[in-house]
Amino acid sequence: MRVKIGCCGFCMAMDRYFSEFKLVEVQKTFYQPVSEKTSKRWREKAPDDFEFAVKAFQKITHPPSSPTFKRYKVEAKDCGFFKPNEEVFEAWEITRKVAKILKANVILFQTPKSFAESEENVNNMREFFNSVEREFIFAWEPRGWREESVRKICEELDLVHCVDPFVSKPVYGRIVYLRLHGSHKRMYKHKYTDEELLWLKKFCGDYDKEVYVLFNNVYMCEDAKRFAQLF
Repeated sequence: MRVKIGCCGFCMAMDRYFSEFKLVEVQKTFYQPVSEKTSKRWREKAPDDFEFAVKAFQKITHPPSSPTFKRYKVEAKDCGFFKPNEEVFEAWEITRKVAKILKANVILFQTPKSFAESEENVNNMREFFNSVEREFIFAWEPRGWREESVRKICEELDLVHCVDPFVSKPVYGRIVYLRLHGSHKRMYKHKYTDEELLWLKKFCGDYDKEVYVLFNNVYMCEDAKRFAQLF
């Protein structure tokens, strides 16, 4: 087992973050395109052994009704839900280019609750993932899907089932990819206790494979550092 610890986004100045951690999941790539120049600057500033994971552009996963399109002034017409159309595949090329520049190993596809378990959505996933280049490990974070359905589609399409370990266990994947969003009661404002972090360490130890642990709460920097100290 090898545990990789980081945060969902840079929670401190980038230079300082690089000195504290060896992993980050880039969030800006979800909201709007990141330029090639910016991507190259990030990779050049980071140490050689620093790893970027990339969150896929929202046009791939989220419909035009998603409020983040308007908030970030991104034009969206007929996108999201892995629809096999020009707009979605253009969004994939944008994601792919940044991931290549950053030398990312993992691309995360986070789908909204509105991406319900249906034959149409499963078929969209099949067509999308069977059409794109498999140069990366693909992680998928579904919401509201039955465990057996998630297992079947992940096995078929070679996807890593991404979960919050305090909510559920991953059912498939060549690696373990965990995103910690806080507790049900306080959500992102939750600060993980020492007991919870010790439990998380034990959870990671149950897997004989690489484990990615990404904190995504208000106290992510502090909690991630505390968790890293346990190793």
